[in-house]
Amino acid sequence: MTQARKAPTMADVARIAGVSPMTVSRAFKRDTSVSEATREAILKAAEEIGYVFDSAASSLRSQRTDFVAVTIPSINNANFAETLRGLTEGLKARGLQILLGYTDYDIHEEERLIEQLLRRRPEAIVVTGGKHTPRSRRLLENAGIPVVETWDLPEAPIGHVVGFSNAGAVRGMVDHFVAKGVTRIAFVGGDADRDTRGTDRREGFVAAMRANGLDASRLIAAGAPPISMREGAAAMGRLLDSLPDTEAVICVSDLSAFGALTECQRRGVSVPGDIWIAGFGDYEIAEVSVPALTTINPFPRQIGERTAALILKVLDGHQTGPTTVLIRPELLIRQSSR
Repeated sequence: MTQARKAPTMADVARIAGVSPMTVSRAFKRDTSVSEATREAILKAAEEIGYVFDSAASSLRSQRTDFVAVTIPSINNANFAETLRGLTEGLKARGLQILLGYTDYDIHEEERLIEQLLRRRPEAIVVTGGKHTPRSRRLLENAGIPVVETWDLPEAPIGHVVGFSNAGAVRGMVDHFVAKGVTRIAFVGGDADRDTRGTDRREGFVAAMRANGLDASRLIAAGAPPISMREGAAAMGRLLDSLPDTEAVICVSDLSAFGALTECQRRGVSVPGDIWIAGFGDYEIAEVSVPALTTINPFPRQIGERTAALILKVLDGHQTGPTTVLIRPELLIRQSSR
């Protein structure tokens, strides 16, 4: 039986590079006491023998883990992917990595993940949204590390916030439509018990319609989040069948809006001639669809970038008290509502 080869050690790297094991350790941690020439020699030696630095053992000694825990509701949502991209790029320069948890729009799953992630002693934790179970709130409040809630403006922040008002963004869209003379407006959304940001968008729709003295009852459920194009099409079909006099529909996301658009095309309903359609998120599909979809750009990458910058300020001691970084979504009027 062939025995597995023994993994190269720090001592092996030190011997080849002609330095002490402590210098090797400092080089991998990018300690400024190690010259660039020495660091290059150590990294070259490590590359030659296939040595991988044991960051876990180093963390035990230094009491630092060098990772930031993050929870997101969906792993195939382009907006959340952009937020992660901005966050990753912002933390990478400082050697911080992301440990990701996927909640599937379930606050109880979020609770389980928060507990697991905190057991690994992250440098900070970032959660999507501002609505959590009572136990999740307790865990985060007592974590002893920076906590950042994103994609929302919670009424009672746990710590830091980088986000925007989902309700306010949709209110702005409704007000724009009403100013253009459109009054019979519907909202296509998802399961109110799961997608808290979608719920906020629906509540923003209802509040804006009532504030304008209009009927806010044209609410079409589309299923459990994330709402797909297929579900958006099915919801649009139900809307056209039950409320054919609807002049405009605001969808909880661009994907559901694209589905609604294709259902109109299947039925020979002109967009924007017979009905206006709008989404949320400024996905690529919204820009390239025909007609292009009116939508709201929440600047997802900026959310990640500014979250990373905030975490670094807190870890460096330059930001002591809780802070809120306000993101300002942009209403993009395109051909689907002209």
